Amino acid sequence: MLAILAITVPIYLAIATGWLVTRSGLFARGDMRVLGLFVIRLALPALLFSALAQRPSDAVLDLRYMLLYALGSLLTLFVGRWWVGRHSPPGSPVPALMAMGMSCPNSGFVGYPILSMVIAQTAGLVLGLNMIVENLLLVPLAMALADAAGGRGDWRTALRRTLHSLARNPMIWAMAAGVMVTLLHIPLPAPLLRTIGLFAQASTALSLFVIGGSLAGLGMAGMRRQVLRIAAGKLLLHPALMLAVLLAAEALGLPPMAPALRLALVLSAASPMLSIFPILAQPHGQDSLAAAALLATTALSFFSISALLAVLPHLLGL
Repeated sequence: MLAILAITVPIYLAIATGWLVTRSGLFARGDMRVLGLFVIRLALPALLFSALAQRPSDAVLDLRYMLLYALGSLLTLFVGRWWVGRHSPPGSPVPALMAMGMSCPNSGFVGYPILSMVIAQTAGLVLGLNMIVENLLLVPLAMALADAAGGRGDWRTALRRTLHSLARNPMIWAMAAGVMVTLLHIPLPAPLLRTIGLFAQASTALSLFVIGGSLAGLGMAGMRRQVLRIAAGKLLLHPALMLAVLLAAEALGLPPMAPALRLALVLSAASPMLSIFPILAQPHGQDSLAAAALLATTALSFFSISALLAVLPHLLGL
């Protein structure tokens, strides 16, 4: 148990530090936006590029991992939407938005720091694979479902907005550049790699600090039932379905992946939802619900991830 706490406690102490200094007034919540932009536009792109550009060309993309990650997350998205939809009026975008919170993890700000403590050598690659699936499939699909239900346009409109956003996303460009450098065997000078590495090293602590600061001042008043549904879907349903997909695929004859990737697949699904969840929910007037769910899920994830780290090696036979 002490070995597990040695992994999770530093992660959540860093989050708590961000919350505490923002709550006490040493930092403003607006400062978290600036620091978050640094992580999204510089630190994480540097990390993704470094992780992909320095891997062997035959290991830069693991299609089996991406397929299983997509299947487990899509299953969570549609099961969560059906579950929540039973308690929502017809035509409401809320089920799709709540299902997005259940199925889209925060791979960059929380998932990667956890994986870096468990499988350090593979964490950067997993981050890149996760973000490809999340940015190109999960988030666009969830937003399209919410827009269609809320009468904000058809899937073509949602697709155009998504492609426009992806074209300006530095992480997408960093991943594409890293893959190109690896596949074309382009040599990079050591000073450039060290400079990129300096920015990449800033991502872990700063991303956790930003998550904590962003949570300061949020509340759950009047939304506890919906918030708990989202948290249960994210922290319990998503990793459970991901584990089921992994074991079913192996039972059907899919060659097993490396132990680190099998572990990463389920741990990634156990991360809280993406930090921009309230921003994505804002056009539908559900930003307060999304922010409350983000707060509760991030706090509860300390216990669920610690428990998962205790049992997952036994479930996977590691």
